[in-house]
Amino acid sequence: MRDRGRVRAPRSHLHLRVLLRLRKEDPVTSAYPMPSDVLAEKVAALAAELGELPSKRRVMRTFRCGAVRANGALAELRRTGFERVHDGHPFQGAGAQPEHGQEQHAVPAPRAASTASDEVAEVGTAGAEIAVEALVEDVAGAVHPTRVRTVPRWPLLIIALGAFVAIWSGWVGLGKLTGFGPVVLLPGIADEWVINSAITLPLGVECYGALAMWAWLSDAPVSARARRFARWSALGSLALGALGQVAYHLMTAAGMTVAPWPITAFVSCLPVAVLGSGAALIHMIHRQEAS
Repeated sequence: MRDRGRVRAPRSHLHLRVLLRLRKEDPVTSAYPMPSDVLAEKVAALAAELGELPSKRRVMRTFRCGAVRANGALAELRRTGFERVHDGHPFQGAGAQPEHGQEQHAVPAPRAASTASDEVAEVGTAGAEIAVEALVEDVAGAVHPTRVRTVPRWPLLIIALGAFVAIWSGWVGLGKLTGFGPVVLLPGIADEWVINSAITLPLGVECYGALAMWAWLSDAPVSARARRFARWSALGSLALGALGQVAYHLMTAAGMTVAPWPITAFVSCLPVAVLGSGAALIHMIHRQEAS
């Protein structure tokens, strides 16, 4: 069954315009509901001014609150034993009986509306205010879970897989052309432990480039000095990797089996340069964390 007592929100633009005009002119209204204790105090002040307990409709219209909150404020006023001295005699709410030996004084009737049209307009705007406040309370109290769409990371894995194959083969091939090759790690102790030193080029250069890009672009608490160093070293690492690939493919296409000595000298210094750059960047980051 449809609830007839429920006040629906205003549908027309005219109601909304009247509502906004009233909110600008009335300093009592607010976009947020009035606290219950403040509402009870204001209702008590209004009752003292009128000389009687105001009606529920009067409270709703005056303080722009819903029926539930108006009833609660009036109930709280009755529960606390609201009384007012009127012409020297105590007065207790609407409908209260005078004490023994005291004369019952007439209570001034509430002021009537000037015209019927004004009363209808006032009731209509009050209903609009009540409906809007109910909507504000529902929006403020409701918790709506929001689903945040994130960028998928699996395409990056596919891109990285293809780049890994090309970059690894290029650096290893360049290492072979510049004198890198099989090395016994522990000669005389474990002669069977042999490793190709050419793999140190892709491991050092490309891994440092990823570390520098993380320090540059991440939200980690990195100092401006460390971030600036990471930016330029990351760009330099990417440019160095591209030059290494270009040099390897040009020399392979030309049928060269040994790289020219300037290229050999430069490539042989890369592991030391990468180690120094990585240690400097890590020290800058840790200094910022310590401070």
